[in-house]
Amino acid sequence: MASNTIRQKQKQQKESGSALHFVQTVGKVTGGTVLGITMLGSAIVAGGLVGLAISFRNLPDVRVLRGYTPSETTHIYDIKGKNLASIHGEANREVVPLDKISPHLKRATLAIEDSYFYSHQGVNAPAVARAFTANFNHGRTVEGGSTVTMQLVKNLFLSPKRAFSRKIAEAVLALRLEQIFKKDQILEMYLNQVYWGHNTYGAQTAAASYFGKPASDLNLAESAMMAGLIQSPEALSPFVDLKAATRRQHDVLHRMVELKWITPQEEAAARKYPIKLGKITSFQTSAMPYVTEAVIQELTKKFGRDAVLKGGMRIQTTIDTKLQRMGEDTAKRWIQTLNYQGVYADQMAIVAVDPRTHFIKAMVGGVDYKKSQYNRAMQALRQPGSAFKPFVYYTAFASGKYAPDSTVYDSPVSYPDGYEMYSPRNYDGSFAGAITIRKALEVSRNIPAVKLGQEIGLNKVVEVLRSIGVKSPIDPVISLPLGAVDLTPLEMAGAYATFASNGWYSEPTLIVQVTDSSGNVLLDNTPKPRLVLDPWASAAINDVLQGVVTRGTATAAQIGRPAAGKTGTTSSERDIWFVGYVPQLATAVWVGNDDYKQLGYGATGGHFVAPIWRDFMQQAMQGEPIERFTPTSEFDRP
Repeated sequence: MASNTIRQKQKQQKESGSALHFVQTVGKVTGGTVLGITMLGSAIVAGGLVGLAISFRNLPDVRVLRGYTPSETTHIYDIKGKNLASIHGEANREVVPLDKISPHLKRATLAIEDSYFYSHQGVNAPAVARAFTANFNHGRTVEGGSTVTMQLVKNLFLSPKRAFSRKIAEAVLALRLEQIFKKDQILEMYLNQVYWGHNTYGAQTAAASYFGKPASDLNLAESAMMAGLIQSPEALSPFVDLKAATRRQHDVLHRMVELKWITPQEEAAARKYPIKLGKITSFQTSAMPYVTEAVIQELTKKFGRDAVLKGGMRIQTTIDTKLQRMGEDTAKRWIQTLNYQGVYADQMAIVAVDPRTHFIKAMVGGVDYKKSQYNRAMQALRQPGSAFKPFVYYTAFASGKYAPDSTVYDSPVSYPDGYEMYSPRNYDGSFAGAITIRKALEVSRNIPAVKLGQEIGLNKVVEVLRSIGVKSPIDPVISLPLGAVDLTPLEMAGAYATFASNGWYSEPTLIVQVTDSSGNVLLDNTPKPRLVLDPWASAAINDVLQGVVTRGTATAAQIGRPAAGKTGTTSSERDIWFVGYVPQLATAVWVGNDDYKQLGYGATGGHFVAPIWRDFMQQAMQGEPIERFTPTSEFDRP
């Protein structure tokens, strides 16, 4: 252990006639040249502190440090453990135990900051005496004389303002602290608390920033450079002035040789070591801001902002970085293509949900986060148009009265709607007469959907939507089957994912698990699937929606494997959709304008959005096994 080595070296120094050493907290000098100064320092420390301690009754109680947890940086990871973002308040810090810090860094820090750390009891009397004399002669504070313990209590409890009264307070608190904590405990707190520049606090975060490695892996050269920064972290930073940082590193190494903590040969080797710098890690922007911001907002609601920014959380998200990148690239490419094709859209949202877990694997909240931080995937309430129809048809199947090949009538009809009559129309204005449900959904006829909604009861449709996680307000108006409701892309993707899983549902989430920095679980979102839909009716809707892709309005969504889905186009041509799925992944794609401007004449989900879905899904499913949907024959019909 570094502490044992340092203790041995200090013992050797004392035995070899070192000029200064300690007996308790009172310094005693063997060299006559500084005897007067030491006597003055001893008088101050031994006599003055007792009286001054009475005057400092209002000082903080250092015993609170027994349960003290410093603010710590929170880290957000993807599903495979890749870091997505590190967020923090004022202090960017990661706390580690003392045995996870390089012995070189411990020795280097004590060599330059407090070489008698393991000998004194919080106050280095000769150092205080020298500082007192220098400050007295200059009429102001020009020298510190602080021990590591005094620096720690200053950082934790006191104002950084340089004043004699504060130095006395430091001494009092340091003496108290040393009565309660062991030396290694104090050193651990210090190395995790100290400021190392560029908003990095603590050895672990500083090592990651300056050298791109954990504190445990620092070598002698790196440790000496880091220890040298404590005196003036910003001015001596190697990111700012490498020459100044190197000169200070040499001072540290020279001091370590003087103390006989390293050999001259080790010093020479460390001086020659080629330093490879990392990068400044504080306040870096997230590579996936729509995702990380959504995670932060969710956890802030649950735990509070301070807990998220300062609590050192380790957040594992459900996001697959590979799929997320695909989604972001797809949105950026296709928004330009759509404009070229005459669809004047400024935004797009893409959400991919795993039907087996309801984990959100990718979430693109817009085309460019820098231009707009509004997350359309989770927050934009837009009409889904005909993409809503599967919920109506599922409800009909679950009633036991209808099957995919049941006949419905595509013929004129009118319903009283307030003081007027509501007469639904098909997109092309025609009527098909008797038609199967399968065919009606494949070619997206409107009138059969409205008739069926009235037949089975729209309140039952709303109940189905609530059971599969749709929380947005829904009014059971006559035109509801045609998508006369505002839903988010995430709600659509999660609902369709429940069809894909044959009725098994878990609440869609971006977060798998949250722990504190010690590994204690704060939040566990392990899927707890519940069967909320009828399996046969779910298989039936899967069967019919496959026909939409193979021969209906979404042939542009074919990806060379069984896929199901539904196009959506609002009558005002302000929103166009395609929501589709394979057994392993359900994806919703929405295209529109934030100001609700029309997209252009003839803008439909089947013609313009289905190809976007195909592009994303072909990338996402590359290398994944082809799976087929479970047929209705595997389930009992209600």
